[in-house]
Order: sequence, then C-alpha cells, then structure tokens
Amino acid sequence: MKTEDFKNTPFLDFNDPANQAAQTEAIEMVRASLGREFPLLIGGEEIVTEGKLVTTNPANTSEVVATFSSATEELAEKAVLKAAETFETWKKVPYQERAAIGFKAAEIMRRRRLEVNAWMITEAGKSWAEADADTAEAIDFLDFYAREAMRYGDTQPITPLPDENNAMFYIPLGVGAVIPPWNFPMAILAGMTSAAWITGNTVVLKPASTTPMMGQIYMEIIKEAGLPDGVVNYLPGPGRLAGNTLVEHPQTRFICFTGSMEVGLGINAKAAMAREGQIWIKRVVVEMGGKDSIIVDEEVPNLDEAVAGTLASAFGFQGQKCSACSRVIVHESIYDSFVEKLQAKVAEIKQGDPTDLGNYMGPVINQGAYDKIMSYMAVGAEEGRLISGGKGDDSKGYFIEPTVFADIDPMARLSQEEIFGPVLAVIKSRDYDHALEIANNTVYGLTGAVYSKNPEKLERARREFHVGNLYLNRKCTGALVGSQPFGGFNMSGTDSKAGGRDYLLLFLQAKTVSEKPL
Repeated sequence: MKTEDFKNTPFLDFNDPANQAAQTEAIEMVRASLGREFPLLIGGEEIVTEGKLVTTNPANTSEVVATFSSATEELAEKAVLKAAETFETWKKVPYQERAAIGFKAAEIMRRRRLEVNAWMITEAGKSWAEADADTAEAIDFLDFYAREAMRYGDTQPITPLPDENNAMFYIPLGVGAVIPPWNFPMAILAGMTSAAWITGNTVVLKPASTTPMMGQIYMEIIKEAGLPDGVVNYLPGPGRLAGNTLVEHPQTRFICFTGSMEVGLGINAKAAMAREGQIWIKRVVVEMGGKDSIIVDEEVPNLDEAVAGTLASAFGFQGQKCSACSRVIVHESIYDSFVEKLQAKVAEIKQGDPTDLGNYMGPVINQGAYDKIMSYMAVGAEEGRLISGGKGDDSKGYFIEPTVFADIDPMARLSQEEIFGPVLAVIKSRDYDHALEIANNTVYGLTGAVYSKNPEKLERARREFHVGNLYLNRKCTGALVGSQPFGGFNMSGTDSKAGGRDYLLLFLQAKTVSEKPL
C-alpha cells in the first residue's frame, strides 16, 4: 500500500439515526463495564500492584471509570530492560511484517470505533463529535504510518558511482519512552507509540494519569493485531516515573512527549545529560503548548463564518487543545460587530454531560484544571470586559462556562499565558501590520488563522505569521493526517509534523554502506 493512496477516515454523521442508535448502544455497553480493574503490562506479563490509579468521569466525579495498577520505579526499570531485550529481536523483523501489523491494528480500531468513542466520552469528557474525530485520527495514524514504514523500508535513492556499490537504509533507534497527553487520549497516544514500534523500536508507554483507559484499549488492539509481547510495555503511574526513571535511564534512546511547556522543557533538559553507561545522545521529540490566534481582517470574506470558526476553535472540547484559539485579533473597524455576533453565538452553546448528543461542551478534565482555569476569571475581570460566561460549577463535574473577555491588551496575562480551557481573549488591532505583530508576540508558535479576502494579506501571513500550522479563512483546529502535518515553532515544541512524511525519520537513523567490487 502506498502513501499516495492514503485516505482519511470520514467522520461519523451523528445526525443519522442509525449512527445515533449505534453510538448510544456503545455508551450503554461502556457504562455497564465501569469500575473494572486492570493490571500494567511488561513483556506481556500482567502485573498487579498495591498502588492504584483510579479514574473518574469528569462530568460526574462520583462515578469511577476504572482502576489501574500503578507502576513503581522498580517496575519502570523492569519495563525499560524488557523493552531493551525485546528490541534485539524486534529490530530484525522485516518492515513489511511490522507494517502489516499496523494495517491490521487500524482495521481492529475501525471495528471498535464506537466503543473507543464511548470510553473517551466517559473518561475524557469529549462530545460525540470530538471523540469520534479523535478515534478517526488514531486510525489514520496507524494506516498512514504503516504506509510510510513501507516507503522508508524500501530502497532509498542515492547518486550512483561507477566504481562503488553504495546504499543508504534506515534502522531503528532502540528503546523509547512515549508520554502522551490526556486531551487527545487515543489519537496522540496511538500516533506516537505506533510510529515508534512500526519503525522497529520498542516502547515503554506511560499514559496520562487521567485517561489510561485509552491506553488499555490500545494495548488490546495491538495485541490482537499480532504485535509481540515486550514491543510495547504499558506503565500507568505517576508523572515522576516519566521524569525520573524513563527519561533518565541510560537504556532509553528517545523520548516522545506531548504536554505542557514546563514539563517538556524539563524532559529536554534531563535527556540532554549523559548518564553512566549511556552511549548515545538521546533524541527528544516534544510537542508543547500554544497561545493560538485568529486574525479577523477588515476585509473578512464573511463575518459570520469568522465568528463560527473562532467559536469552534475556542470552545471545541472546552478549549483543551494546544491548537485551540485563545486569542482573536479583530480589526477596529469591525470589532464591535464581531463582538456582538460572537456574544450571541456563545450564548447558544449547550453544555452538560457529553453522553447527551445535544451538548456541545462538556466538563474540563479534572479539579486541577478547573481550579487553574477559574483563577483566570479574576485575571480577566481586571484586564478586560467580560461579555460571556465567567462562571463554573464543580459540585458534580468540572463544568466551566464558555467565557469571552473583550478589550484585552496584547501583553496582558490573558493574552500571553496558556490557560488550556474555554476562555477567549478578544483583542483590537489598528491595522493588518498591528494584527500580525500581536499574533507573533508570544513565546509559542503552534497554530493560527487569518480571515481575509485580500490575497496580498494572505501571502504576508504565509511569510510572516510564525506558526507551524497556519490556516487561511478557516478555523485553527482539526489538522488531518497526511494533509496537514502538525507541529509548532518556538516554545510550542520541536515541530515534529505528526501525520506527515517526515515524522517517521524521528524514530530512525540512516546508515550508508559503500562497497568496492573485487
């Protein structure tokens, strides 16, 4: 199968009564399965520990989703050593066989799609549409990376020489620590982990502590697909395991992380230090935060569409995306009209338990997130004008209203700090130069968008708007595998371009062999 023939998985249409009924049935099935306990997995061995990791439904915190055995430093050590042992055999498996497992895993996830959606709705608080997009992206990662493994495993083009036989080929790195986030709990977990093993590496997978059920399902899928025991070792547990044992271990060859800037920088610093017995420079792939802007120019093609794109970018999955729009920069001549229209549309947003298809927004992920986001309400009240929302309720679940503050200064805290929640700052620009200046004034550089019908302004954005993923006349979230390789600049990370043709190179090293004929 060729990469050129890859097609994205279509999203399910939940307006279709058949799809509604099927997803409802899957949610009921999952709810009947709540409260189970799961072991961690090292080399295929199920290990039950004394310490437990208990996950709850963020929309109803009295409801336990599942209980997981929690790893210790000793078990993290064991997992790394098992992954190193397994690497010696897995690295020799032909790329065609590894890719075949990837294709089979994609098929199994397609079959379990509604179930995965249902667990994600329950464990992460995603709406039906957001959960389905997440699962579809995970399927796409498996399919796309399997195709890419075939391409990188095949003969590589080089310039021939008349008196030598030369070849270049790619070999895997070794043991990797994969540390995914909770906000795309299946897509990013499956993407990073699959890219690692499909290129011949072995993995210690430490899932986000709030969404380990997604990792459990992923482990079930790759086992059914035929991945040998020990290639991926599943290690739920506290964050310090990632920062200490996994990142610092001399046998760890690479670290793949998605999360906050603070944690990512800490991982990068620790990985840069050579430990006793370490014989390589560790490769670090980190995707971190964002403070993403949408520019609405005075020559906006359609103001209503710009409002809709801003709303979807800011409040999809409660703004808990590194790509979410947290700042909208609006030209002064249309500023008042934009704010009025935005306020009206935000008022229409329905929020509640995400198991109800009618609710566009659900809860934020946990108490820590709730408290942090709510602390910014006081900041926003001091820095601007509250036009929507501003209230929260954590009596049953972690619900925060979609919130908009207008008249925010470009250098205010609300404009500079990553909040990671449903809080939008509206900023007024004098002209297009000023808008671009504001858009580039943070330490981040992940996503951005411009609404304008002026081709010269759009071309300037291509050159001057310094983000890894720029969108013109559309929302700034929702990158698709293959078509929109994803990753950011500056403190947004290493610009890994997940879902792109360069991504697998992060998990490979090139070897050149030259032979002079006898």
